[in-house]
Amino acid sequence: MNTPPVDLASFIRPIPDFPKPGILFRDITPLLADPAALATAIDLLAAPWRSTQLDAIAAVEARGFLFATPLALALGIGVIPVRKPGKLPAKTIEYEYALEYGSDRLQMHAGVLTPGARVLVVDDVLATGGTAEACVRLVEAGGGTVVGAAFLLELAALEGRQRLAPVRVECVLTY
Repeated sequence: MNTPPVDLASFIRPIPDFPKPGILFRDITPLLADPAALATAIDLLAAPWRSTQLDAIAAVEARGFLFATPLALALGIGVIPVRKPGKLPAKTIEYEYALEYGSDRLQMHAGVLTPGARVLVVDDVLATGGTAEACVRLVEAGGGTVVGAAFLLELAALEGRQRLAPVRVECVLTY
């Protein structure tokens, strides 16, 4: 896209005590609303992957979709939606993963990946890494090879990057 650089951090709005007291939420809405900031974010997300052979992006519902589609266009590849159960119309495969209190599941269409497809996992924020790890496992179960993961934001104190090791992780902004 070759847009002039923008200070992306200035478009991330801190919201204290959301969704509960003691949490500092990093709101990306101002970045999404500004075309120059959004274009810069896509350029920076794409940069580390331009020389990497990729076949597809696995996009994590829902905010991951916002970045995955323009990123896929920038890289000349397609997008595979990874969703919560019951949202995809055809036959699916799924991966169940543990949460702090309980579990959750992710699904993608069965047969959407060719065997050995080289896939980039994309989401908006890397926090504890649970959802991203589940997406990695789901892609692997579908016959793909995860070559990396890309995020707009990383909340480093939550150590999600370690949970994804040895997957290559690239983040635009780190808090």
